[in-house]
Amino acid sequence: MPGTETRPRPEIVALLCDADFKRRRDTNTWTHRDGRPFSEEEQALAFTATRAEFEEMKGQFTRYQEYLRTGCEAPEALQRFLAPFMEQLTKKTLGNAVQLMNKDDRAELDRLLRLVTDPVRPFTPYTF
Repeated sequence: MPGTETRPRPEIVALLCDADFKRRRDTNTWTHRDGRPFSEEEQALAFTATRAEFEEMKGQFTRYQEYLRTGCEAPEALQRFLAPFMEQLTKKTLGNAVQLMNKDDRAELDRLLRLVTDPVRPFTPYTF
C-alpha cells in the first residue's frame, strides 16, 4: 500500500537480537544466546518478524561488530595517536605529551583511553 510504512517493532527486534536461531529438538524452538529455549510465546512472536525487523537486527549486530573491531584496534590506534607527540619530547611521558595537545587532541586521547580500558560490553539490542 502506498503511504504505509512498516516500522520494526522494538520487542521483536530485541527478541531476535537475543536469538541463537538454533532449533532445540527437545522443545522445537529457537534458543536465547544464553542457551535457554524460547517459550512458546516467544517462538510465536519471533515467527511474526518482518523483513524490516530482521534488517534492523542485522544493522544492530553490524554496529556491534564495528564496536568490537574498534575496541580490538584501540591499543594500536592509541600508540599511533601518541607517536607524533612523543617524538617531540625528550622525556617521553604521557603527562608531557598531554601538555602538547590541544582540546581536540585531548578529547581523542580520552576516547582512545576509554576504548582501551573499558570492559567490552555484551551485545544488547538498541545499544549500538
